[in-house]
Amino acid sequence: SDMGRALTLLLLLLALLAAPAQAEGGTAAAEEVKMEVLHLPEVCSPKSKKGDLLNAHYDGFLASDGSKFYCSRTQNEGHPKWFVLGVGQVIKGLDIAMMNMCPGEKRKVIIPPSLAYGQQGYVQGKIPPNATLIFEIELYAVNKGPRSVEAFKQIDKDSDKKLSQLEISQYLKEEFARDGKKRHPSAHDEILADIFKKNDHDGDGFISAKEYNVYQHDEL
Repeated sequence: SDMGRALTLLLLLLALLAAPAQAEGGTAAAEEVKMEVLHLPEVCSPKSKKGDLLNAHYDGFLASDGSKFYCSRTQNEGHPKWFVLGVGQVIKGLDIAMMNMCPGEKRKVIIPPSLAYGQQGYVQGKIPPNATLIFEIELYAVNKGPRSVEAFKQIDKDSDKKLSQLEISQYLKEEFARDGKKRHPSAHDEILADIFKKNDHDGDGFISAKEYNVYQHDEL
């Protein structure tokens, strides 16, 4: 859908601005998140994987007293949250808990402090230090993530398997025009510079297919 496409493109910006996630061996950590499937649809496809764009509602509770500290249905006018899986846009425990999940699936997960807010806690979120968290998650959609082959090809107008400053600049202009928000002209240049600073690892002035595809879920 147009809306889904626009969201995917907008999230591409977020992903380009996010520092690339480092590959980590997740086996030990994965065992620490306890998961219970509350509902599994008959058709379970596609299953979520690292780099996918997910749309989900979730409620968060403190394991110590069962009090609710977060409810996505009361935020953002009740719209489900969009985020890219496995790249640190949510706490690590949620990144682990929402792998291999299908649209329509519901899960209850218990996340230890080491994969949540740790010893510091999170004052703004009313989460005390060393808190074990419980989330009830309902997943609505699993889309190709913003670092997918399709997104790369869309920006790579001359199909030379690398993104030039001009191509990304043009893409930013189109995105800004599409979302209609008023921005200072310097915002465009700042975002462009930031994208290259974070993604052009070899400093050749281009973002190669390999540099772009940090989530490694598709082969370019």
